[in-house]
Amino acid sequence: MLGGIFLILAALGICFAEELLRLLHTTREALPLATDYLGIVLAGVPFLAVYNVYSAALRGIGDSRAPFYAVLLSSVVNVALDVLFVAIWGWGVAGAAIATVIAQAAMTVFLTGYGIAKYPLLRFRPGRQSFDRAMLVRGCRFGIPPMLQSSVSSVGSLILQNFMNGFGTQTVAAVTTAYRVDSIVMVPILNLGSGISTLVAQNCGAGQNLRARSIFRVGTAVMAAVSLLLTVLVIPTGGELIALFGAGPEAVSIGDAFFRRIACFYVVYGLANAVRSYLEGMGDVVYSSLAGMASLVCRIVLSYTLVVFFANMVIAWAEALSWVLLLLLYVVRAVWKERQWKAENRFQS
Repeated sequence: MLGGIFLILAALGICFAEELLRLLHTTREALPLATDYLGIVLAGVPFLAVYNVYSAALRGIGDSRAPFYAVLLSSVVNVALDVLFVAIWGWGVAGAAIATVIAQAAMTVFLTGYGIAKYPLLRFRPGRQSFDRAMLVRGCRFGIPPMLQSSVSSVGSLILQNFMNGFGTQTVAAVTTAYRVDSIVMVPILNLGSGISTLVAQNCGAGQNLRARSIFRVGTAVMAAVSLLLTVLVIPTGGELIALFGAGPEAVSIGDAFFRRIACFYVVYGLANAVRSYLEGMGDVVYSSLAGMASLVCRIVLSYTLVVFFANMVIAWAEALSWVLLLLLYVVRAVWKERQWKAENRFQS
């Protein structure tokens, strides 16, 4: 069902891609390429919708390896096709977009095929009773807050993209490429967070609250170590990573400056992700979503208010400071939940 809904949305996006980009004040030089890229990439949205459903279902039943293998497959396919379509065949931006869509399709086909083959529960058969109203209501209670957060985040990203476009083509090229690299760098942090959330949820559901807290402590330590390692790796190589995407000297310089600022806060982001995953694993998704929205609002406000001090590097500083706020909000909530849990145990004793 979700695949069909997003197929319609993707079709609308493809039809109005240029108009959407004009609303974001995309520079005249970048508009044709951006229109081509967006129009092609939107075709992969239905694949992502189906993938996310199966990925969540598999993680929910304790199989977190298959989603990891699917992402790994997607990354390998994407890189290989980028080289083939862009470097060898010279298809440019359109080639990169096509490679992304094919990689997303491969990831989705692999995961759905695996899920259907291994787990009868994930197979759809005519006449099978698959609708459970109570489970639907419960699912909406946990799913709607993150959905709203994602929607707000998407709108906020459009506002920030419009803001960034005002700095000119070179900054747009540098920061857009930097975020593409950043999305790859963040994969270990995001997957560790997903693992913490899944294990905490499973143990809380089994009434093993002490074990859930132990998982959180160990997971946080691992998250801090991995985030610190990423910081050490990215700060000295940020410019070289940007250059790998064919950016010019000016864009490479801007991208290097961006990474030297934002990478210093990877540990903050990693810790925030760990605490957020712990809270979500305990079912506290509403607060998690509200904190995410507050962080986004902070990032937008800081972008517009601090631009006179940091110029185009305000993009990095605003995001980094929004991570600090996010960590503080999550820590305050986690401490409150811990005190509440101890008070309940003391009362029961």
